[in-house]
Amino acid sequence: MISVTRINGTSFWVNAIMIESVEETPDTYITLVTGKRLIVLEKAAEVLQKIQEYYKEIGMHAAAIKVQQTEELS
Repeated sequence: MISVTRINGTSFWVNAIMIESVEETPDTYITLVTGKRLIVLEKAAEVLQKIQEYYKEIGMHAAAIKVQQTEELS
């Protein structure tokens, strides 16, 4: 889970695995795989950095690299 901030200043947690896209127009929108859209105060780059840190923390980044290497050998 990553911590982000609502427009009203309250913090909440989002399951990073459920994030489909992040866009900045100029507000930052997080779209979940369910289609729900969230507006947050953080810039898109900051949200993406949090997602990457979370993936590394749970080992998802390393697993993705391992799958990619296996597919390249096939």
